[in-house]
Amino acid sequence: MTNINGKVALVTGASSGIGAATALKLAEAGSKVGIAARRTDKLEDLKKEIVSKGGEALVIEMDVVDPASVEAGVKKLVGAYGSIDIVVNNAGLMPLSDVDQFKVDEWHRMVDVNVKGLLNTTAAVLPQMIDQHSGHIFNMSSIAGRKVFQGLSVYCATKHAVAAFSDGLRMEVGQKHNIRVTCIQPGAVATELYDHITEPGYIKQMDDLAKQMTFLQGADIGDTIVFAAQAPAHVNVAELFVLPVEQGW
Repeated sequence: MTNINGKVALVTGASSGIGAATALKLAEAGSKVGIAARRTDKLEDLKKEIVSKGGEALVIEMDVVDPASVEAGVKKLVGAYGSIDIVVNNAGLMPLSDVDQFKVDEWHRMVDVNVKGLLNTTAAVLPQMIDQHSGHIFNMSSIAGRKVFQGLSVYCATKHAVAAFSDGLRMEVGQKHNIRVTCIQPGAVATELYDHITEPGYIKQMDDLAKQMTFLQGADIGDTIVFAAQAPAHVNVAELFVLPVEQGW
């Protein structure tokens, strides 16, 4: 197994949900974690929790939509710990609405965060990983990156893009630079993503869905990421599709 104790990890969207839980799991496994998001108050709370459990974390104020912000955050992490070995591209938004509602601002925001933000972070960390000839990039796609749901047309498009980019990235940097790429595809997870929904009908739909099944927790995805990160060095866990037991679609 790959020992990630002492490795340096960057987690975007770490202020809540999957990002926060993943940072905790990586820290528990011994990694030094750069926790990145815009809400630094939440990050400070997370750092205290990590430190209280014997881990090590660095708070990084980062807006993944802004390339300069991402570059500065990556520079801060490398300056503090000397490398970046694991990156979890987790930052994302999921407002639901039908296309004929014309919530164009929400469409653009999803593309900016879910796709461009992931590209910005990848571009910022890759030179360091190429120089050290090692690394592991985790990209957060979704069940919505495998099939399309009503009300999620644009969100699904962004997550399909994440899945496609992950495949291409793996082909281009895997063998050449010894960098592993894993695409994580969760089903229903209890996170703040649902707080972004502004359409009353879809808010009710998600509430009803939560009554039909036991949603995954962020920690479940964190465990999945740690599992893939600890795979033997010659093993690249390319995709992980993780669903609640009751979610058959």
